[in-house]
Amino acid sequence: MSIGTGIVLFVIGAILEFALNISVSWIDLHLVGYILMIAGAVVFVLGLIFSLRRKRTVTTNRTMVDPESQVQTTRRSTSASGDEQI
Repeated sequence: MSIGTGIVLFVIGAILEFALNISVSWIDLHLVGYILMIAGAVVFVLGLIFSLRRKRTVTTNRTMVDPESQVQTTRRSTSASGDEQI
């Protein structure tokens, strides 16, 4: 969601900066456009960092053999945060 928000902020800022030719006495729309484009770029980069960090998973497989019954047991655990769960 933050990646899309960053793109939307950047597009709105670009429209305010480059497409509109309106002057308002109480606000500088060009400055607001630049601020929105910078904020959009920052939100986009942070969204990419967080989404790439979130997709990291660790899978641990353990295979054990019971010495009495000779039955092989496999235990598998998956962790999305990078912490090992057993």
